[in-house]
Amino acid sequence: MAGAPTLIGSVQRALHLLDAVGASERPATAKFLARALDLPLPTTYHLLRTLVHEGYLRKLDDGYVLGNRVDALGQRNTVQAVVSRARPALQSLRDELRGATYLSLYQDGEIKLIDVADGPSMPSVDLWVGVHEVGHATAFGKCILSCLDKPGRDDYLSRYKLADLTPHTVTDPRVLEQRLRLTRGVVADREEYLLGTACVAAPVRAPGLIGAVAISAPVRRYPALMADPGALSRAANRVARAVALRA
Repeated sequence: MAGAPTLIGSVQRALHLLDAVGASERPATAKFLARALDLPLPTTYHLLRTLVHEGYLRKLDDGYVLGNRVDALGQRNTVQAVVSRARPALQSLRDELRGATYLSLYQDGEIKLIDVADGPSMPSVDLWVGVHEVGHATAFGKCILSCLDKPGRDDYLSRYKLADLTPHTVTDPRVLEQRLRLTRGVVADREEYLLGTACVAAPVRAPGLIGAVAISAPVRRYPALMADPGALSRAANRVARAVALRA
């Protein structure tokens, strides 16, 4: 039987202080916090001074409030929260369709690949060119671009050349725009990014977020992936619901 984990008491007390300050509707005084957590007042003052020094708390005239470091943590962890909630859907899709799965988001004008669920028998695509700059050639990139309005697409495409990655890559801006405008739902990349590989993507739409869920497989499996895109769409909807719950 495994032994009990070793816990650091001072760390626990500091975290409990942060919780108590965050739960208080008003600035919390040291005496209030000491009573609420059953801590000696000198210990409470030592911990509070440390947390203020590190930026996790701020000391006001009438008590303590959460500091800027806590706010920064919450902002940095937005993508981590999305990954945490989306991972089960990606793994389920990977196992159901037997291919590596991907989650990408549109953030600050860029297409970003933020998570991949693959396995020994389902390897992910060799990303030999940065996916942020070749949205025109990847299924999830085209899926995201199709969800943007015309000014949004124009802004992205003005910053990245339509690189000719394979003989199948669309490099004519007019052809690409026409296809993106007509896109509804599932989007495919059939050897446009990498010869021998096909990828299919479905949009993820949630408040304040545009993204795509995709699956890759050898190009010989392309007809099967396109024949029944329901599993992919369901996975994208699960991710959208998970993100909406987080929001």
